[in-house]
Amino acid sequence: MKLFKSAQIAAGLAATALVLSACGGSTPAPGASGSAPAAEGPVVIGIGQYVSHPSLDAVVTGFKKGMADAGYTGDDKVKYDFANAQADQANNTAMIGKFAADKDMDLVLAVATPTAQAAAQAITTIPVLFSAVTDPLAAKLVKSLEAPGGNVTGTSDKNPVKEQLELLKKIKPEAKTVGIVYSSGEVNSQVQVEWAKEAGAELGLTIEAKAISASSEVQQAAAGLNVDAFYVPTDNAVVSALEGLLQVSQDKKIPVISADGESVKRGATATYGLNYEKLGEQTAAMAVKLLKGEAKPETMPVETITKVELYVNTAAAEKIGLTFPADLLSEAVETYTK
Repeated sequence: MKLFKSAQIAAGLAATALVLSACGGSTPAPGASGSAPAAEGPVVIGIGQYVSHPSLDAVVTGFKKGMADAGYTGDDKVKYDFANAQADQANNTAMIGKFAADKDMDLVLAVATPTAQAAAQAITTIPVLFSAVTDPLAAKLVKSLEAPGGNVTGTSDKNPVKEQLELLKKIKPEAKTVGIVYSSGEVNSQVQVEWAKEAGAELGLTIEAKAISASSEVQQAAAGLNVDAFYVPTDNAVVSALEGLLQVSQDKKIPVISADGESVKRGATATYGLNYEKLGEQTAAMAVKLLKGEAKPETMPVETITKVELYVNTAAAEKIGLTFPADLLSEAVETYTK
């Protein structure tokens, strides 16, 4: 932990300066101006990603871009230790344990809720930033969103579930039932199912939810739901096996509303979603403040992206015999045609 070591050095130099001053020494001690000396060597950042899929990949891409934009470029400025648990809890624990044992680590970025939870439990001496976490309170990562209270803070990808289900009503007004396949092991997914049920009750939609324990169960679970549409939350297990659910939707000729824009690019029908690369960049801006000592995680509020954008996939719509209203097509920031 070079930042912690630098603080110790700075304290020692300051004490030396006081002694010299008391003794009437005329030569100023190094660092006596009050500015802490720069940490030796590059900052070391551990990046732990729970599983590979485009949304989480985009967070990492955006984070590195944001760090580079802030001047953290080249091996002399920053070194990344990247690891991916591939949705395996044993790998997840081992990955975070390695970061916790690394004495040179300055900061850890934990991407997705399960990895953030593991990091919060194992790492207590350096800042932990999370990203792509739907509900940090439900995941017990922070004491409050305004004042996290520990060494953990970050960015949330809380998605506008009601607006997304309203979008379904716009493209398929006759829809009455919505199927959700979700992972029983992800608290972020459980929270989104409850949000969907609340929103559905207001919109006249009945939510049919099916829990799974592994990505390999996604297609079968989707096939077993007799519904008018699917809603895919920001569920790592489901999104990593999205193609199976999309195949079922094509067979049933029903739309898929996803929680993120990347899933629309892969074949979901539409969404009002977040830009995950921008979320990563926003997380990097928080990291820079922490690394420069301009903020502390315990008092740095959790941030979210408040602007959502419309993504549509006209090719996916054609496969199920659906046509988008013209006003929606004109509103879309991304229209995927294949």
